[in-house]
Amino acid sequence: MSEPKAPTPAPGDTYKGWLFKWTNYIKGYQRRWFVLSNGLLSYYRTQAEMGHTCRGTINLATANIAVEDSCNFVISNGGTQTYHLKASSEVERQRWITALELAKAKAFRMQAESDDSGDDSTPPAAGQGAGSRNSEVQSTLRTLGSKVEDLSTCNDLIAKHGSALQRSLSELEGVRLGGETSEKIRQVTERATLFRITSNAMINACRDFLALAQTHSKRWQKALQAEREQRVRLEETLEQLAKQHNHLERAFRGATVLPASQSNPAIDSKGPVSGKGDASDEDEENEFFDACEDVQEFITVPADPKYHRSGSNVSGISSELGMDDGTTSLDEQSLASNPESPQSQELVPVRKRRTRIPDKPNYSLNLWSIMKNCIGKELSKIPMPVNFNEPLSMLQRLSEDLEYYELLDRAAKCQSSLEQMCYVAAFTVSSYSTTVHRTGKPFNPLLGETFELDRVQESGYRSLCEQVSHHPPAAAHHAISERGWTLRQEIALASKFRGKYLSIMPLGSIHCIFEKSTNHYTWKKVTTTVHNIIVGKLWIDQSGEIDVVNHKTGDRCHLKFAPYSYFSRDVARKVTGVVTDKDGKAHYVLSGTWDEKMEYSRVMQSSRGGENGADGRQKTVYQTLKAKELWRKTPLPEGAENMYYFSTLALTLNELEEGVAPTDSRRRPDQRLMEQGRWEEANAEKQRLEEKQRTVRREREREANRAASPSEEGKESADRAETLHGSHPPAYSSKYYTHVHFTHRCVQSQCL
Repeated sequence: MSEPKAPTPAPGDTYKGWLFKWTNYIKGYQRRWFVLSNGLLSYYRTQAEMGHTCRGTINLATANIAVEDSCNFVISNGGTQTYHLKASSEVERQRWITALELAKAKAFRMQAESDDSGDDSTPPAAGQGAGSRNSEVQSTLRTLGSKVEDLSTCNDLIAKHGSALQRSLSELEGVRLGGETSEKIRQVTERATLFRITSNAMINACRDFLALAQTHSKRWQKALQAEREQRVRLEETLEQLAKQHNHLERAFRGATVLPASQSNPAIDSKGPVSGKGDASDEDEENEFFDACEDVQEFITVPADPKYHRSGSNVSGISSELGMDDGTTSLDEQSLASNPESPQSQELVPVRKRRTRIPDKPNYSLNLWSIMKNCIGKELSKIPMPVNFNEPLSMLQRLSEDLEYYELLDRAAKCQSSLEQMCYVAAFTVSSYSTTVHRTGKPFNPLLGETFELDRVQESGYRSLCEQVSHHPPAAAHHAISERGWTLRQEIALASKFRGKYLSIMPLGSIHCIFEKSTNHYTWKKVTTTVHNIIVGKLWIDQSGEIDVVNHKTGDRCHLKFAPYSYFSRDVARKVTGVVTDKDGKAHYVLSGTWDEKMEYSRVMQSSRGGENGADGRQKTVYQTLKAKELWRKTPLPEGAENMYYFSTLALTLNELEEGVAPTDSRRRPDQRLMEQGRWEEANAEKQRLEEKQRTVRREREREANRAASPSEEGKESADRAETLHGSHPPAYSSKYYTHVHFTHRCVQSQCL
């Protein structure tokens, strides 16, 4: 294997190459791949490990670099870490020493600057746009200053090596011809080589500084031109507002000087004038908006709303950040400043949702209280106490899949189906983020129980869940958004008890359809495992594989949820995935954890050359661009450990609302009593509901058996069925069982 030729080190660049690192007295020096970047020196066993496994890192800001001989040198940070390294040649060693000295000087300056900025921090200015522009300028100035410092460091190194070269030349002139000549010539050659290396570094630093200065010069010129254009538009707008103000002032004076006897005719005569004034107001507002819509020529691709700026800063920076429509914030400001605008009068205040529920009581679980209820009963009829539950039903837990609906909103805006696939895959992973601490069991829904989640006003979507089967338990979930996507799923659960842990395997598929592109995605859920069922603290793990398939284009994303292993070196709860087209070509690589974040990287090239996997086949190595964040988990609200580790959305799911169906989960009395901390009453009510549901189920089975009897008894069976419908209301709602029973029959035949 041929070694790549090491480039000449330049200030601020990433420097990579092979070095020999001392491991121990048995193995001696071992060949390792070293990477110097951002003041950190890291090493890997092979180049293929750079994407996932780093063997060690040392910070050069506090490190000491010492040269031992012609090829060996030592890097130490005070005793905790020491690297004994050896280069293949003396010239290669000097290249590394030069690069390490430059990186150390730069890291030390950056650390000092961060300390100074922390001491001299000032509160942000009132104008968010001006503050962001100032921070950008300050960042650019710091970068340019760093480049100048690099040039200064290179200048010092050139002076040092130049003086050494001059001394060697002087010594060479006074040397007699003989045995010393060859040694002196070798020293002069070595110092001349060092001087050339340092000079090349100086040249590269000058080139970087010039390129950076030219780039920012163009950006500042473009931003200045945009500011000038916006200033012209603002002047035109102010002129229009001045004319409007003058017109209204004249109209007001004309209305006040008329006699009292002519007040009504004056009002009548001024009626059309007033209407004309309103029309002119609307026209001027429209002209104002049209002028601001010129900003759209700077817009490139949709961006996260967190990057949006106020209207005064949109035209100059939107092109640099790739923002979405920047005029939205300016229009909202103009509407807010004009109380007479019809649009501002139509705004409905967003309902304030609750942010807390009563704290979880600290009730100790008494096993005798459970066992005494089991005497003389069948195992299937033993009621489980609410101590194992959380005050939400399974239907509400299904609705929690929409916690990060913004991912689907962004996916609906994507022009590329492959990029859209990345957001859909991140959405599938995000649905598990709420389960990491949620060891409580949700309430089993009663047959015909529903849950409606209406978030059209806040988030643009509405969701509806229904329990469509009791044995086996199955639920149907349907959500539709005004922002161009529809989600539906039919979920049933299968479980296996393994002694120490419980495996829960969701059955059924999830469908997501985007209205604009008509892309249709499907996937299934992975296995959830609850550990330490008998002894120890409960904890949850997700493991398995998911295939997200686009049935329109043939694109596919294969996600792998790595199971937890005590002996694994990988990060816990790791998720990896690859997005491929219909031909199997990889375009994106996904990585992250299901409880924290997901990132994606665009694949530039792939090859088979990595280490062999567990099955003996070679792993595929992907060369990717820098990873970008797709999704990050929102922190739990304060005090979540006392509120069953509920997220912000979960805290609002059981909040009472007007207009919900009588079968809605919010109306369950046992669930409500548990939320209020009245667990004994909740246990009694839960037992009553379950027993009543068993009674209704037995009557329904008898009714089905009678319906299957000979035809001569058909009329009598129908009469008995009608009597049963009237005499057995639903478990917790009156006058609703007949309608729900009929709905259940219809929905079950369609969904299952």
